[in-house]
Amino acid sequence: MEDRIQLLGLDAAALERFVTQDLGESRFRAKQIREWLNRGADIDGMTNLSAPLRARLKAVAVANPVRVLEGFKSKLDETEKLLYALEDGNLIEGVVMRYHHGDTLCVSTQVGCRMGCAFCASTLDGRVRDLTAGEILGQVAAANRHIRAQDPSRRIHNIVLMGSGEPLDNYDNVVRFLRLVNAEDGLNISLRNVSLSTCGLVPRMYDFANEGLPVTLSLSLHAPNDVIRRQIMPVANAYPYGEVLQACRNYVEKTGRRVIFEYALIRNLNSDVKHAEELARRLRGLQCHVNLIPLNDVKERHLEAPSRQAVEAFLKRLELKNISATVRREMGADIEGACGQLRRRVLADRDRPGKP
Repeated sequence: MEDRIQLLGLDAAALERFVTQDLGESRFRAKQIREWLNRGADIDGMTNLSAPLRARLKAVAVANPVRVLEGFKSKLDETEKLLYALEDGNLIEGVVMRYHHGDTLCVSTQVGCRMGCAFCASTLDGRVRDLTAGEILGQVAAANRHIRAQDPSRRIHNIVLMGSGEPLDNYDNVVRFLRLVNAEDGLNISLRNVSLSTCGLVPRMYDFANEGLPVTLSLSLHAPNDVIRRQIMPVANAYPYGEVLQACRNYVEKTGRRVIFEYALIRNLNSDVKHAEELARRLRGLQCHVNLIPLNDVKERHLEAPSRQAVEAFLKRLELKNISATVRREMGADIEGACGQLRRRVLADRDRPGKP
């Protein structure tokens, strides 16, 4: 990875120190650079900086270490899958989802993932490396620039840290990203519009509850008990079901925000009405919402989604037991919407014999 400074990864104080101490420029130059960064400009596009200053900047820094390599628009809805290129040649991906309340961006926190969840394509090749705070923020800035080129009135309003990677496995960079994306002189996105998904790294869940960040915590639960959870989520061998739920209760108590439980429904494994009954018993009394997800088929895993009738029966049983629940609307099914699928296909094509 190049050693150039990622300007997007600097907060206001750090950017000012860099400009005044390293470059020997006036403080107002830092403000000018920040304004350009918020617009998604590269260094060459910072036209109110002198050409010599831009040349000096380019020698030691990069504005955004992330660029959109290609976009894939769904023919079924307005979802768009983005393939990003990083400075070191690695690829990551994200998804822009359009809702009536604004655009939501699904953001990656690692290149690959080492959690090994059976239903996820991101983890098939393991974790390559963590993303820096600048690279996580860079996805938002690059996506903003991409969608504004289509419609200047659009911008990213909501962020879900549910792309490739386990956010709490890249804890320091993710927390730094959250403070940067919320900064008033930055993109100024409310942290109440941010959701962070974790597979259940219990010690880090307690740490995160103490950060004072009003982020919605989404827990990838995907099972009503330890026996099933251990079959599909290796993390369950380290952190049992009861410990994970207790960490969720602590998060609710510390932040006052309900926890979202992500539950991918898998045929012949966790999607029967009896599983809904057991799940409702485990969640009783916890301030939460269950997001039911008909599985995105991952051919490498040989797992399938249940029938629509089975999904509806599961939902109705939870509602009967007074558990708040909805079925996630499937988006981008024709553009490899599930995490990791697009990156894997592009890398496979790149490595195919005869490809340049």
